[in-house]
Amino acid sequence: EIGADVVVIDADSHDELVAVVSHVPHLTAGALMRIADDHSQEHRPLLRLAAGGFRDMTRIAAGNPGIWPDICIDNSDAILSVIDEVIASLDQTRKNIASRDKDALLKDLEHARSARVNLPTGVPVDIDLDVVRIPVLDQPGELASLTRLATEIDVNIYDLEIAHSSEGERGVVIMVVPAEKSERLVGGLMANGYRPSVRAME
Repeated sequence: EIGADVVVIDADSHDELVAVVSHVPHLTAGALMRIADDHSQEHRPLLRLAAGGFRDMTRIAAGNPGIWPDICIDNSDAILSVIDEVIASLDQTRKNIASRDKDALLKDLEHARSARVNLPTGVPVDIDLDVVRIPVLDQPGELASLTRLATEIDVNIYDLEIAHSSEGERGVVIMVVPAEKSERLVGGLMANGYRPSVRAME
């Protein structure tokens, strides 16, 4: 009745799956963040260079750490298994880099890209979508102004992302909207002083 997408699986399978898509990613984000912080003690500008990619990868490291020790112990078998897989994958990547095997590196990166592009979202698969990128000042109220404008001109936003610049003064708001209404959104944005760009969603 409320539109939820229900997935029914047994408890053991659930633990194995969430180790892959939740538990180990959180631990990996924490490891990356600790490494960066350790390096920043010697090179103070380092964290100021952290742009959207690093911030996206480590965002979950900012979550409440208090709940994670119990999760790790309770689901230790599945988590340890996935950690071993991550280590093996990185070890193979290390070997490919050391041997200067560009073909193997490209193959792995293309595999990862394809999997990421096809990651299920809440976006309908039966309509054409456009990605609208909007450069903005990194200041309070910008996001509210954009979403309010979209509401006023009857443009539904299926997905939204904010990418902050490393300089800290500007950012980019990325909106996924119906292709049939992207021109309307772009026109409204330009009328309000924004300079958006648009492309079809893959």
